This record gives sequence, C-alpha cells and structure tokens, in this order.
Amino acid sequence: MEPVVAALVVVVLIGVPAVVLWRVLRGRRDLGGGPAERATFVTLHTASLAAPPLRAGLTQAGALKASRHLRDLLGSPAIAITDREELLVYDGAGEHHAGEAFGHAGATLKDGRTQVLSLDCGAPECPIRHAVVVPLTTDDRVVGSLAAYGDHASAGLVRAAQEVARWVDSQLELADLDRSRTMLMEAEVRALRAQISPHFIYNSLTTIASFVRTDPERARELLLEFADFTRYSFRRHGDFTTLAEELRSIDRYLTLERARFGDQLRVTLRIAPEVLAVAVPFLCLQPLIENAVRHGLEGVGRITIVAEDAGAECAISIEDDGAGMDPEHLRRMLAGEDRSGAGGSGIGLANVDERLRQVYGDEYGLVVETAPGAGTKVILRVPKYHPAVSA
Repeated sequence: MEPVVAALVVVVLIGVPAVVLWRVLRGRRDLGGGPAERATFVTLHTASLAAPPLRAGLTQAGALKASRHLRDLLGSPAIAITDREELLVYDGAGEHHAGEAFGHAGATLKDGRTQVLSLDCGAPECPIRHAVVVPLTTDDRVVGSLAAYGDHASAGLVRAAQEVARWVDSQLELADLDRSRTMLMEAEVRALRAQISPHFIYNSLTTIASFVRTDPERARELLLEFADFTRYSFRRHGDFTTLAEELRSIDRYLTLERARFGDQLRVTLRIAPEVLAVAVPFLCLQPLIENAVRHGLEGVGRITIVAEDAGAECAISIEDDGAGMDPEHLRRMLAGEDRSGAGGSGIGLANVDERLRQVYGDEYGLVVETAPGAGTKVILRVPKYHPAVSA
C-alpha cells in the first residue's frame, strides 16, 4: 500500500465510524438539551480516549483501559470484551455475571453473528437481564466479541453495539497495520545488516592484521573502530537514530577503508552543526556511502558528503566521481525490478528509498543524478520534525 493511500485509509477508519457512532448514540445520552455540536464533541472525545489502548491490539491491558469509555459510548450498565480464548474484561454492574461472559460470547465467536440473550439472575437488585453480543473482526476474521449488558435489549441497543464494534474493529485494523509496518521496517533493517559486505569485514580484519607487527598501536585503534562500527550496525533497538550517530558510524567505516586504500580514497565532509540532532532512519546512509566508495574507487576516489540546513528539512548528499550508472538500470533498481547492482548496491539503494517513502511519504524518496562515466550523486531529504519519528 502506497503511503498516501494508507493515510486515506486511516482517515476513513477513524472518521466515518466516529460520525456513525454519534448519530446512533446521541439519542442514548442525556446532554441536558445542549446543541448537536456538544453531543458530537462528547462522543468523539470519549471515542478518542478509548482509541489509544486499542491501537496496541486486542489485549487484556488494552481492553481494561478502553472498557469504561466503550461502556460510556453504549450507555450500558456493563460490557464484556473477549478474544477467541478468554474473557479480557467485564466492566460495570453485576460482576457476578463475569464468570458467564465468555460463555455468552460462544455462539458469536463461532459463527460471527450478533446474539441477543435473556439472562436468568436471582438477584432482584441486579440491572443485568439481557445481553447483546456482537463480533469483533479484522480482515473478515472474528477475533473477539463485545457484549453490552442491561435491563433491556432494544433494537437501538443492538444497533449501537454493532456500531461501537465496527469502530473497535477499525482500531484493531490500525493496530495490525502498525504491527505490519514495524515488522516490515525491521525486516528491511535486517536486510541491510545482511548486506554489509562480507568482503568489507574480511578486508578490514586483514588490514588490521597487517598492522599488528609493523604498527601495533595503529592496529589497536583500527580494531576498536571496527568493533564500534559492528556494534552500531548490529544493534537491536530503535528504528531511528540521530544524524550525528549515523555519521559517526560512517566515519568509522571510512577510517577502516582509508587504512586499506590509503591516499587512493579521498573523502570531504561538509556538515552543518544545526542538523546533527535531526532524527533519521537507522542505517539510511551506510548503504549509500558503501556504494559511493565502491564506485568512487573506479575513478579518482573522491567522495563528498554534505548535510545542510534546508529550512524545515535536512538535505543530505553523497557524491562520488566514479564510473556512474545507466539511468534506466537505476530506475529499474529503485522500482524493485532489478536488484543486481554490483556488490548488492541495487538492494541497498532500493531499500533506503523504500524506507524513506514509508516513513515520510513519496516526496521524500531518493534523488539520484548519474550517467555512465559521470559519477553518481545521491540526494535525500528528511524533515527536521515528524510526528512518527524520534531518535
């Protein structure tokens, strides 16, 4: 799903059910004769309080936090929420019915249909006489149930319970999207880690070994740089880091490459101090630098790395004077049609381009200027501030 489309889906999932909820439920709430706008605000505000716990999925902790707000939306003395295995929460009056709640949901969990039940209760003061049980679904699968308990089971309560369940479904679907997005980003980072060239690791260790006898202190320094580089590259927490941390890791990589190639590799950095704290996707620059080194050594071996303040954005470019690329081949690589770039550069470029688009939108994909024999310049922009990004 393209990011722009995904954003529209979120609006549909959140906005439409909330409006439906207000229309269905406004007659069930005594608002003291206030205007319709007040009723809308109260209903949407209550729904917004229930949303965050449900965005973690159908869990006991989330159901417990959301239950009071869902009960307020329904205007019921009690509600119950289950998954397919157990009762997650019973909230409200008549707690002695909690032990029966999962049984009440049995038929709904089995066939996915709304059930209206009459309950036997020997306690005269108990307000629970009926239950309306509706399914909770994601991707057309029944994943749980929502039951509204009360002293009646009117058509209005049935419809209200179904609309609340639809809204809960939308939150659970968003939770699934969040999980899918997180898993995809983790998979892409794992792919980048796997792409770190075995030749680079082997050559770095060989270079370090060559200094052991002739310059032990230099060997020690390079070994520490290698250890810090691999520790950063294979860390297991955080989808984002600061530009300063990413550049620090790149400096270690370049230190090891310069130890190997000497004056053959020339690197110029121009980094604006004010962008060092900008959050960027983890390992978003490393593949681009490796690609520049690989291609740069096919020319004079000159690489220029620039990070500039561009208003609300940070603009970063990596340029080499190497052999360049065929633009059509590059287009196919970024489109995922051809990932056969030398040494895996196609995988790295496409991976970074896809991650940037997922996080920030299509307008933030890579821009590559290249031609055979003309070197390569890769440009990327990241917003300085983005609600979904923190280092």
